[in-house]
Amino acid sequence: MLHPNAPNRRIAAYLRRGGLIAYPTESCYGLGCDPDHRKAVLRILKLKQRSQRKGLILIASHYHQVARYLRPITLTEQTKLQNDDAQAITYLMPARHSTPRWLRGAHDTLAVRLTSHPFARQLCRSAGSALVSTSANRSGQRPAKTYAQCRRLFGGKVWVLPGRVGKRKKPSTIRAWADGLIIRK
Repeated sequence: MLHPNAPNRRIAAYLRRGGLIAYPTESCYGLGCDPDHRKAVLRILKLKQRSQRKGLILIASHYHQVARYLRPITLTEQTKLQNDDAQAITYLMPARHSTPRWLRGAHDTLAVRLTSHPFARQLCRSAGSALVSTSANRSGQRPAKTYAQCRRLFGGKVWVLPGRVGKRKKPSTIRAWADGLIIRK
């Protein structure tokens, strides 16, 4: 777990400067960056060999970290979103028109997950914002599950943070916010 001291400030400053990180999530290591740093997001897409049209997931520790990217939702809906964090559900939520295309791709929605993974949750708190979260792999390959695998995959291009991946065997479930339709199980 991250400790409440200088390394947290170093990580936050690194992200603000456009740095890329790899960190443990619910089922694998994730690649992340500051979602507002266009060049950092594009570097992640290049590393993964992933099309920008697909869009990316943002993780957060609380709804307020993603609210500015989304169309407003009610307090009841915010509570539902917060209560679903333990189930690792990523929702495709209606995005504001101002949400950058480099995050939402060719969609009018944005993929959002309030993470319950202790390390990832603390990382969002330390950064004071949501983070891009995409699996640490090249498109079409298996995601990295360990620190060592991330180091081999990305070398010095990414700051790999040590930690334990959660116990989930599969990536997060993806659901449409509007009707709950399961997009990925």
